[in-house]
Amino acid sequence: MLTLTNLKKQFGETVACDIPSFEVKEGEILGLVGNNGAGKTTLFRIILDLLKPDNGEVDIDGVNPAKNESWKLDTGAHIDDGFLIDYLTPEEYFAFLGKISGITPDVIENRQKDFERFANGEVFGQQKLIRNLSAGNKQKVGIIAAMLREPKLLILDEPFNFLDPSSQNILKHLIREYSQKTGATILISSHNLQHTIEISTRIALLEKGKIIKDLPNEAQSANDELKAYFEGEKGES
Repeated sequence: MLTLTNLKKQFGETVACDIPSFEVKEGEILGLVGNNGAGKTTLFRIILDLLKPDNGEVDIDGVNPAKNESWKLDTGAHIDDGFLIDYLTPEEYFAFLGKISGITPDVIENRQKDFERFANGEVFGQQKLIRNLSAGNKQKVGIIAAMLREPKLLILDEPFNFLDPSSQNILKHLIREYSQKTGATILISSHNLQHTIEISTRIALLEKGKIIKDLPNEAQSANDELKAYFEGEKGES
C-alpha cells in the first residue's frame, strides 16, 4: 500500500528523514513513535507531497504522489489545524469535502452520525465557525474530516493532542472500528505511547529521521521494548 525508497531530507545539518526502504502493508495500523525532532511529522509531510524530499520516492498504491494526484481521492489526513478551512462551520466544511470528492450531501450527512459520540455535542449543530472552536474541537473536526470520505490510506499526526481523556478513549475505539470496517491502512504518530501501543498492529520507532526499530505489535507485544527504550532515554538525560 505504501512504499518508501531511499527517502532523505535534511534541513541544514539536521537529518530529518533517512529511510532506505520501508513498506506498510494494506490494512496495517502503523504507529510512529519517537521523541521531539525524530522526524515523524516531516515523514508525513513528505508522504502527502507537502514537503519535497532531497532524494527518494514515495509510492502510494502504485502512485508517486509527487507526479500524480489520483492518490488524493483515497487518502485522508489531519496534521494540524492548517488543514481546516476555518471560516466555514464544521458542517459546511464536511459538505465541501464531499462535493470535491464526488460524495452526495446525503451520504456525507449520514456518515457524520458515526462521529456523534466523538463530537460529544460540541461540533455538530453549534453554528460556530471552525476558527471559533476550542483547540480540542478543532482537532475533532480535522479527524472527522480525514475519516469522513472513508479513505484507503488514513494519516493522523498526534490525533490525541488537545482531547480530554474521554475523547481520547472514544477515538481509540473509532480508529479500531474504522480499520475493521474499511480495511484501510492507517498511520498514526503520537507522543502518547500507551495509546499508540493499544491501537497499532505494528510500530516504527524513529530517531533522528531513521527508523531504528520496526516492531510487530500483536497483543501489544512491543510494549516492553518501547518502554525500555524511552525509560533509557530519560535515564540518559
